[in-house]
Amino acid sequence: MSKCDMIITGGSFITMDPEFRILNEHFMVIDQGRIVDILPLDQLKQYKGKKNRDASGCLITPGFINAHSHMPMSYFRGLADDLPLYTWLKDYIWPLEAKMMTPEFVYDASLHSAAEMILNGITLTNDMYFQKERIADACIRAGLRVIVSEAIIAPKYSGDGHEFAEKVQEFESAYRDQPLVDCSIAPHAIYTCSGEVYSSCARLAADKGWLLHTHLSETQKELEDCLKINGKRPLEYLASLGVLEAKCLFAHGVWLSGKELELLEASHSALAICTDSNLKLASGIAPLGDMLKRHLSVAIGTDGVASNNNLDILEELSTTAKLHKAINSDPEFLPAREAFALLTIEGARALGKAQDLGSLQAGKCADLLIINLQNLQSQPLYHPYSQLVYALGAEQIRDVMIAGNFVLKDHKLTHLDEAELISTAQEYQSKILKELKP
Repeated sequence: MSKCDMIITGGSFITMDPEFRILNEHFMVIDQGRIVDILPLDQLKQYKGKKNRDASGCLITPGFINAHSHMPMSYFRGLADDLPLYTWLKDYIWPLEAKMMTPEFVYDASLHSAAEMILNGITLTNDMYFQKERIADACIRAGLRVIVSEAIIAPKYSGDGHEFAEKVQEFESAYRDQPLVDCSIAPHAIYTCSGEVYSSCARLAADKGWLLHTHLSETQKELEDCLKINGKRPLEYLASLGVLEAKCLFAHGVWLSGKELELLEASHSALAICTDSNLKLASGIAPLGDMLKRHLSVAIGTDGVASNNNLDILEELSTTAKLHKAINSDPEFLPAREAFALLTIEGARALGKAQDLGSLQAGKCADLLIINLQNLQSQPLYHPYSQLVYALGAEQIRDVMIAGNFVLKDHKLTHLDEAELISTAQEYQSKILKELKP
């Protein structure tokens, strides 16, 4: 008999493996934070788990992957809504960030976001903001997996990028023994960074194997300004700087043209579409149909809660799937299984993590969800993928496991005190309201 850390029995395993197998009458063996195997129940006697978890009446799925977020913005939720992006940034967000961004604020706000993400089934987020060490520390405490980056804002920079490299390497060294933490390099956007910033970041990312995370073609204004200043569309401009030599994650991509999508098709890069944020800010709708026709790597991002205004990534996926059926005048566009892949295996692939994440397979990290089906909203169940994309919500997520550890169990956070997080958020609300007074 083989010993292991955990055995999960019962339920249906939505594997998202290459065959998209759904396994019933099986059990999962987990040891040292990884999936050992998923086997038929008649082999259960071969294993003895230190702990066992019954998932009868549930779906067991890979954890959800959030391809673009801004965790420390959680305390700006609902602060300035119903505004265009640039008004929202210039008149509210940037001034408040200049006043409020202490290490304590970043840590506390990131902890709040980490808890909210876990409650929504997110097991990995790709985050861009400031003071990345405090974001990483918050995620470690919460038990959340994170790729973290320091947003680079340097519109007049003309150096060779050595200081960017030093900061990323220092971070890598400091967090080398933290398996939940990885990092990327992140020039913020073409309207906040010089061409030299992008060239140097791309060169560093390509040389060192880092992901380059940036905003791209989010608004029509960004497109028009780029055409006026650089004589090229945003991705054409970045391509001329050598950015596509690196593996990039481009957030938004709302205003990409067919020619720009061709450039992406020939690259190693991926896109994170952020439907709710783009709809709310009236930035536009990403050309998902054209992206998928070209077999581009596409994932789902929530963006920050200041512009979303929540981290319910299942809701984000459902909105995306239904919206693009209408946009493409095709009810068969993006069927539920393909849509669910954007949250799981395709999300992992977009971030360069498919070897370890995104599906329930032997050898991969034990990042998974147990979703309760014993409720009115979940029954009757005919097609699991359809139920996941069109019917279920965060309230059905019973358990969340990351690296073999439950960070949510029976709907309760195991590493954090939810009441304490709410109290802290309310304290910061009072401080922010004082800053807003004339």
